[in-house]
Amino acid sequence: MSNEHDLVELNVTGMHCNNCALSVHKLLEKKGLQDIHVDFANEEVKFSGAEDSSLPTIIKDIEGLGFKVYEQEEAPQEKFYDKIENRFYFSLIFTIPLFSHMFLPFHWLHNPYIQLALCLPVFILGAIHFGKSAFNSLKNGMPNMDVLIFIGFTSAFIYSLVGTAFELGANYMFYETTAVIITLVLLGNLFEKRSVSQTTSAIKDLLKYQQVKATRIKGETHEVIDSRTIQSGDILLVNTGDKIPADGDIIWGDASVNESLITGESIPVEKTKYDSVIGGTLVEHGTIKISATKVGKHSVLSQIIEIMKRAQSSKPPIQRLGDKVAGVFVPVVVSISALTFILAYFAFNIELGDSIMRAIAVLVISCPCAMGLATPTAVMVGLGRGAKKGVLIKGGATVEEMANLKYMVFDKTGTLTTGDFNIKAMDVIDISKEDAASIIVGLESYSNHPIAKSLVKELQSQVVKKFIFTEVKEIKGLGIKAVDNDGNTYEIGSNKIINSGEDDFDIYLKRNNNLLVKISIEDQLKPDAKELIDILKEQKITPILLSGDRKEKCESVAKKLGIEVVYAEKLPQEKLDIIDSYKEQGTTAMVGDGINDAPALTTADVGISLGNASQVAIQSAKVVLLNNDLKSVITLLKVGKHTLITIKQNLFWAFFYNVFAIPLAALGFLGPMLAALAMAFSDVVVIGNSLRLKIKKLN
Repeated sequence: MSNEHDLVELNVTGMHCNNCALSVHKLLEKKGLQDIHVDFANEEVKFSGAEDSSLPTIIKDIEGLGFKVYEQEEAPQEKFYDKIENRFYFSLIFTIPLFSHMFLPFHWLHNPYIQLALCLPVFILGAIHFGKSAFNSLKNGMPNMDVLIFIGFTSAFIYSLVGTAFELGANYMFYETTAVIITLVLLGNLFEKRSVSQTTSAIKDLLKYQQVKATRIKGETHEVIDSRTIQSGDILLVNTGDKIPADGDIIWGDASVNESLITGESIPVEKTKYDSVIGGTLVEHGTIKISATKVGKHSVLSQIIEIMKRAQSSKPPIQRLGDKVAGVFVPVVVSISALTFILAYFAFNIELGDSIMRAIAVLVISCPCAMGLATPTAVMVGLGRGAKKGVLIKGGATVEEMANLKYMVFDKTGTLTTGDFNIKAMDVIDISKEDAASIIVGLESYSNHPIAKSLVKELQSQVVKKFIFTEVKEIKGLGIKAVDNDGNTYEIGSNKIINSGEDDFDIYLKRNNNLLVKISIEDQLKPDAKELIDILKEQKITPILLSGDRKEKCESVAKKLGIEVVYAEKLPQEKLDIIDSYKEQGTTAMVGDGINDAPALTTADVGISLGNASQVAIQSAKVVLLNNDLKSVITLLKVGKHTLITIKQNLFWAFFYNVFAIPLAALGFLGPMLAALAMAFSDVVVIGNSLRLKIKKLN
């Protein structure tokens, strides 16, 4: 159990299906709590907005529904008789002979007392399994689906029991109906539990990466420890083939590290001393010693897992609709069932037994588990599919927003362009090109600015002699000032250093106040930028360029890519105002490189952060693209679109199934046993359709 940032996490056991999860969800909603997430497959309940003093009452009420809240450390082993599979097998053993009397010629199977003996264990199991949940949900004023199931099989059992007691004959024998309903609904629950645990497999896969052994170096000794016990500052040895046990910095050695877990990119990255490494990634070749920096909840992988868990819990608006329908469903269905019986028996003079069976069939077939599963299963699979491709989506609601996107706003440098610069033109005055290159490389090697690095990289090969500078000073926003051995002063920087209105070049170099060099540079476009802009236009999404860079630069990039709307030379606050104005016109996404675009990413409906999984990017954006490429934005659009299609298909099948099946049951075309089978089948159809998203070709 933890309580961090007002978010309370509880571990709850005993939840077998979506019904149980819905009961807990409604209970917490009734208490006015927010950010509620109930995941029965992972036994997790999360919510915020609770006072510390009210927590014991909330726990007591959850346990009042028939579940058990436990501490993470003392995770209880599910008892043999509590396991859903064992309950199903137990009821199946008695149900098969009971059901077989309908087509086997053994006379003794028709004996009402033998049928009662075979049915009784199944009925008791059903009464415990569904009755407890039904009773607790009624007690809390939130009737769940188990109420329908319980009324259904109990009615059939009592009716048969009365027939046996008063020897009323074969027309009163519906013991097999009781047993088959219980067995088939348990089978449905079993399918549900197994399928949902498949849909949450993306998180389970990530958790496996965290559970590794580590070699800690203390003085001369090496000790093997569990990665969960690593502390910040520990020195760890990692050899070829080992998973890196924690985030850290290399202090010795070099290695090829496969970071596909984080970035989706399978080509290993070469790492050497002082480079940082991420826990869970794999050393393919080499041996390194690292100093652990971020451990436990602060590691990149832990934060990704946390994002995935929260994402799977946030409900898109389309699911809230399903929840509302499910909320009024039980009383409506019980009323339809009662009406079915009254009309059949009193208005149409149908036999008592047949009238009761029709009413029971209505109860059993209506169970809208499929409706409850429609959205979460699709969202889980969609998010998992995105995560495998290095696209971290922080919530079900984001999926829906991506599918309804009107505008996509791009930052320029580092987003549409690589951040690497080429020299477009270089004019030299009273100096040779080689000397100019030597001076520029000498000065710019003192700076970490991306433009400085690009100039050094491009001009390095033209250097003919080394200029020695005695004083070097970098002035932010202006450039570099320096003095050489002979007392000459140099300045390199933007047009601000020449105090003239000239604006045709980007970088100027002066010696002793005389202009020596004028350089015009251009930013390289990212390889997938053009394809992405074309796809956006095809999908009627307007691409917009929003940058603080010079107008000519922005217009040049926009022209190459085919972007018609350009905002240049904008300050951070102006960027926010522009995004706000677009949000009023339609759903707006902002794509930026995380650090400097954090405010804009937070303001947009969907903030998409390119770049390394930096702290700021993870916190401010709704989507983090771990690969740092624009192809991931295309993946994101596809995942969003297909997840929403899957949700709509699921909801259609779930609603259509109920609308179609209830009248059939009421008219007597579907008996209770067929109804129970159909109900289990509807869950399987919905979950199967969601799982299809795992392998579906995304166009």
